[in-house]
Amino acid sequence: MDETLGRHVNARFERLAQRVRDELAAAGLPVVAPGLADELAVGAAVRVSSWSQHFGEEPEVLVSWHTSPRLRSRAMADLRQYGEPTPAVVLGGEVHRAMSAAVIAILTAAGFTVRGSRNGYAPFDVLVVEGPDFRTPPVWSEPAEGPGRTEGEPAK
Repeated sequence: MDETLGRHVNARFERLAQRVRDELAAAGLPVVAPGLADELAVGAAVRVSSWSQHFGEEPEVLVSWHTSPRLRSRAMADLRQYGEPTPAVVLGGEVHRAMSAAVIAILTAAGFTVRGSRNGYAPFDVLVVEGPDFRTPPVWSEPAEGPGRTEGEPAK
């Protein structure tokens, strides 16, 4: 793949990732700012993963849920100390399961094609396969003024 094509492909996936962030924020979910340190992140982290390019495939847009740093820390400490599920570990797992289902439902309703992760190391990640046509504005955007409408008048 030449460098120009690579930049074009990556720009397309970055645009898709931004549209995913916008849709999740429109639904009221906290969205992690790109580049934020993992130990500070809370909410939906949307990223373009280039891991699949090692296998000759296109990049992927993935959504991961980050619980509070406090819950993450407690669950990790419990796993290291006890090696078995404790209430913090169970809660963390249930939060991830619920938020994965919520992200799938929200993005599907917004016109995205998504599926759960097939990655055993990140079983609650959501893979965004495709998004709605970028030329179509999101449903939460202000309707464009059309013929016969004045500013502030609702669309019919």
